[in-house]
This record gives sequence, C-alpha cells and structure tokens, in this order.
Amino acid sequence: MTSTMVVLVAGLVAVLLAVYVSWRAGRLDRLHIRLELARESMDAALTRRRAVVLELAGSRLLDPATSLVLAAAAHEARIAGPEEREHAESDLSRALRAAVDQDRFREKLAESPGGADLLEELDAAVAKVVYARRFYNNAVAVTRAAQRRWLARVLRLAGHTEFPQFFEIDDNPPATMATE
Repeated sequence: MTSTMVVLVAGLVAVLLAVYVSWRAGRLDRLHIRLELARESMDAALTRRRAVVLELAGSRLLDPATSLVLAAAAHEARIAGPEEREHAESDLSRALRAAVDQDRFREKLAESPGGADLLEELDAAVAKVVYARRFYNNAVAVTRAAQRRWLARVLRLAGHTEFPQFFEIDDNPPATMATE
C-alpha cells in the first residue's frame, strides 16, 4: 500500500509540474505575441506622425525654412535603418518641437485654411507615439522579466527568440501641445 501511495503522489506531482511548465510556456508565448502587436502599433504611430509632419511641411502654411527642416527630419526618420531609427525619430521630435514652439506658431497655423485640422492631426499623432512607445516598452519589460525566470532559462521556454530591446527615443511633445 505504501509503494502505491508513493507512486500516486509522484505521479500527481509530475502532472502538476507538467501543467505548471505548460502554463508558463503559454504565458511566455502570449507575452511575445503582445510584444509583437505593441511593436506593430508603435511602428504605425511613428509612421502616422511622419506622414502628418510631411503633410504639414508640404502644406505651404509654414515658412520655407521650417517646412524644409520638418520635411528633412521626417524623411530621415522614414529611411533610417534599424540601428539609426531611434536617433532619427528623436531628431524628428526635436525638429517638431523647434517648429511648433516658435512664437505664435499654433495661432498662425490655426488661422490658415486647413491649418486647424492639421494641428488636430499633429496633436493626435504626437500623443499616439508617446502612448504606443510606453506600451511597447512596458511589454518589453514584462517579457524580459518572464524570460529571466529560472524555469524559462533552464527549460528554454522562450526557444531561440531574441531578448527584446527597449525603444528609447525623445518623444516629448512640444510645450504648446503638452499644455493643451
């Protein structure tokens, strides 16, 4: 009777351990899916911001120098490779801040035909970049923490996936956008 109980308890422990390992592997898989979706969302937000900035630069509502600076920064962000992307997106943020923080920029643009709509689009695009990047970096932190757990490392539950990297850019909105 005693050996039967030992076998039953060992079998129960093995089943519970298998269920736990399976649950951890499923969680890690769901975290990787969430990370991919967050990355795609952030990429879409960055693309939308570049498109709005290019539309603003080509609208003929700005002075030529400001239009040129914005268009060049948006173009550089669009063609940047993976290694230069964070730097190029940060440069676009700084160029946008420099343009929007000019004296009476928002008032002059709002008075122009179609300018108010462009300002609304720009505000929305800049805000979405901030939120999408924060959401992505949060997903990276949670996924990295799950991959660092001893069980995930020992059993290689993450497989051969790369360790996710944070996306660090200067995405502070222009001062006039932040206060409104």
